[in-house]
Amino acid sequence: MAIVLHHTIVPTADRHAAATFFAELMGLTVGAPTGPFVPVRVNGDLTLDFDDRGRVEPGHYAFLVDDTTFDAILHRLAGWPDVAYGAGIEHGWNRDINRLGGGRGVYVCAPDRHSYEIFTAAP
Repeated sequence: MAIVLHHTIVPTADRHAAATFFAELMGLTVGAPTGPFVPVRVNGDLTLDFDDRGRVEPGHYAFLVDDTTFDAILHRLAGWPDVAYGAGIEHGWNRDINRLGGGRGVYVCAPDRHSYEIFTAAP
C-alpha cells in the first residue's frame, strides 16, 4: 500500500467559520462535527479537521486540481472582494494567477491567515 495522508488537523480560531470558508472555496461540503472537529472531506482519502481548541499558527495547504475545479475556484474568488489571493509570495495578493509548472496556480489567504495553494500542474 502506498502512503496516503488520511486527515490533518487545521488549527483555527473558529472551527465552523474556517471549515465553511474552505468548503465554499473548494466547492466541498462541511461535515457534521465529530468531537472537537468540524471536518471537510477533500476526497476519498483526505479530510481536513478544523479545530479551535489551541493556538493558531498559519499553515500552508497545497491542492492539485483539474482545470474545471480551478476555474470554479477562480469564479468564487472573483465574487469575494474581501478575500486576498494572488499569483504568489513575490507578487503579493495581486488577485492574479501564476503559470508555474506548465499549469495555473493561485494562493488564497484564508481569514484565519492559512494559505491555500491551488494549482493545475505539479511544479
